[in-house]
Amino acid sequence: MPNRLLNINNGHNFRDLGGYQTTDGRTTKWRQLLRTGSLATLTDDDLTTLSQIPVTQDIDLRGQAEVRQMPDRVPATATYYHLPVFDEDETDASHSNEEIAKRMQEEGNGYRHMLTVYSRMATIPSAKRAFRQLFDRLLENQGGATIFHCTAGKDRTGMAAFLILSALGVPRETIQKDYLLTNQVTEDFREGWLAQMRKDLPQTPATDTLINNRRDLASVNIDYLNTAITTIEDHYGDVQHYLTDYLELTDDQLRQLRDRYLE
Repeated sequence: MPNRLLNINNGHNFRDLGGYQTTDGRTTKWRQLLRTGSLATLTDDDLTTLSQIPVTQDIDLRGQAEVRQMPDRVPATATYYHLPVFDEDETDASHSNEEIAKRMQEEGNGYRHMLTVYSRMATIPSAKRAFRQLFDRLLENQGGATIFHCTAGKDRTGMAAFLILSALGVPRETIQKDYLLTNQVTEDFREGWLAQMRKDLPQTPATDTLINNRRDLASVNIDYLNTAITTIEDHYGDVQHYLTDYLELTDDQLRQLRDRYLE
């Protein structure tokens, strides 16, 4: 069985969505759907690893400013598509420490901010457009793997993975476990970064509050994803109606997706 975590040296949260069983007894194919963090810092060896899969689509869910500041290093085998979920980054994955610190002085601000982000991802026009076009790209890609990513590979990417796996018939519990896997695979990087931040700041209660908020921004929480799900259910009844009524995927397109990405 292939490894779920890809062998990438200078990127974070590069994961394969293969091997998940669906409600009809099929399984998601390996090396076809890859959810990742930013491709901006990949080494030449990393690009070779992705080309050998081969990755044929690179779908970038980041905002305009993020793309300008840290453009993707695109594998030679791949076509690049920019499908921004937000016009600019609302997840704080790309904002400076100074920008975030100004808004994170009250305990719980990070957690509450992420709940708002996930609710918005389920409803705003730019997200609808990005997720619908993502499905179009998946339907059109008849060979090779698709990477879809944002900056940290956890929120916009996590929402996209939730919708894709739901469309393929993967059970909710499995999708939630995949979503939470981000915390495990990024723990060393995240906690090391937070420890360095704490070392660089004065040892005060305000620093403790800031660090706690930054941890909430830099990790995933099932409450975040469940906020999006609740928003979807409040507006459309369930995720399947969201896919068909809001994203306007036809039953035939859903069947094509399953035929393409399941075995």
